[in-house]
Amino acid sequence: MVIADVIQNIGVNARAAARVLATATSKAKETALVAAADAVWAQRADILTANVKDLAFGANKGLSPAMMDRLMLDEARIQGMVDGLRAVAAQADPIGEVTESWTQPTGLHISRVRTPIGVIGVIYESRPNVTADAGALCLKSGNAVILRGGSESFHSSAAIHACLEAGLAAAGLPKHVIQLIPTRDRAAVTAMLQAVEHIDVIVPRGGKGLVGLVQKEARVPVFAHLEGICHVYVDGAADVEKARRVILNAKTRRTGICGSAECLLVDRAFYDEHGDVLIRDLIAAGVEVRGDVSVAKTAGTVTANADDFGHEFLDMIIAAKVVNGVDEAINHIRSFGSNHTDAILTEDDAVADKFFHQLDSAILMRNASTQFADGGEFGMGAEIGIATGKLHARGPVGAVQLTSFKYLVVGDGTVRA
Repeated sequence: MVIADVIQNIGVNARAAARVLATATSKAKETALVAAADAVWAQRADILTANVKDLAFGANKGLSPAMMDRLMLDEARIQGMVDGLRAVAAQADPIGEVTESWTQPTGLHISRVRTPIGVIGVIYESRPNVTADAGALCLKSGNAVILRGGSESFHSSAAIHACLEAGLAAAGLPKHVIQLIPTRDRAAVTAMLQAVEHIDVIVPRGGKGLVGLVQKEARVPVFAHLEGICHVYVDGAADVEKARRVILNAKTRRTGICGSAECLLVDRAFYDEHGDVLIRDLIAAGVEVRGDVSVAKTAGTVTANADDFGHEFLDMIIAAKVVNGVDEAINHIRSFGSNHTDAILTEDDAVADKFFHQLDSAILMRNASTQFADGGEFGMGAEIGIATGKLHARGPVGAVQLTSFKYLVVGDGTVRA
């Protein structure tokens, strides 16, 4: 298999399919997604069998427990994929939406209309459900997509992709609308990153190593999805029971996702009033707490080193620090955060407003778990990732974020003076 030839052929087919999809009806896209959802559920036994192979591969590769959790599928997670496909199918079609219109003094009527981007390349690690999410969102937004799943999820992704192809066939759409790179060879990633004539934008979904590689080597524009170094700041005016509930969920619900809390900042005023209750809750839940001088006084904690702050653990580990108010918390997050998702727990509106206005993370939350940093929880049905850059797409990347726009200008024999 000559990788360059494979990517060339896939790219040519994707571009041709994108032209067809750009004019497909909303009904056809909805039909394809519903049929794909039906196929995923009908073929769940085959998907789970494929996943067993991937889990064995991952175990032999020495993946961490958190990464194995990202890789693992069960019926509940397959049901989640089905629900996501159906939710995207039910959304309004963004293509053709007039986002703004106005008339100039010259008599020209101008409209800005959503259009597909064209061909999107998605490079992702471990999580096989990204195959369904990315395929669905690109289809809904009128884009052809080239998927390159991680070597760990090779078999699972192929089984899910077959269901997406079945959906396309049911709707009479070209099968090349959603293509999966048929090899584990990492040379395929490099080839995709250089394929400027075939791919309009690359979306990386994975760890810092993958995203860094993509940003370094890509000639194709990139929607950056950096690591999720998510902070939770507990203000002096926080409700202690809300804080206990939110922090445990933010850290322990699923440690291997990018919305998992990686650093806890506690206001000195809260610590003086309520003690180390939050730290003890985390330890009781099995979390290794790596704390500063104040936090490390609690039995069962570990003294943090410099590298623990600004680190994405993706595991039952959290860094923790006592700070002197919201200003110190903001400065810490600016220094160690990744502009992904950061939360404040407080009942003080003024403090919350300051946190929201002075930080520039893609997602900022108040009195809510960072685990909600997910497109499905934002009403998008699914998302390809959380974009942390500032151009085009930012935050959860759903179907609307995968569109561009064009201007339609109408005159009546109008000429320029």
